[in-house]
Amino acid sequence: MGELRDRFWELPLGELSRAEWEALCDGCGRCCLHKIEDEDTGEISDTNVACKLLDTRTAQCTDYRNRKAFVADCLRLTLKIVQDVPWLPRTCAYRLRADDRPLPGWHYLISGDREAVKHEGVSVAGRVVSEVEAGPLEHHIVEWGSE
Repeated sequence: MGELRDRFWELPLGELSRAEWEALCDGCGRCCLHKIEDEDTGEISDTNVACKLLDTRTAQCTDYRNRKAFVADCLRLTLKIVQDVPWLPRTCAYRLRADDRPLPGWHYLISGDREAVKHEGVSVAGRVVSEVEAGPLEHHIVEWGSE
């Protein structure tokens, strides 16, 4: 994946290498959930409906490298747009670092525990349904905790 510098997560996002950028993700899976936008107010509601590529048990993409080929509207989060994505959760490492805030203690880069994101209740693992099985999104609106 590439060389990761010590405590790279404390650097400004613009100074991260591609490998460090990728490693910053806590793996919560929330960015892979469908959202509903109210046409009148612009308000965005979260759902518990996952992209067809998300493994609902682990909250990991089953084909991360080729995801754009299978899911045309999959958003590749970049430094240029991270501040403009309103639906990123407040717990998102990219959002936190873009605002020059520290990572939470449960983040695996701090805790050393990849499962901490699940124990903290931030991960969607085991708490979502695939879009293949879900039916109408309006039936799946949720409010995620731990934010």
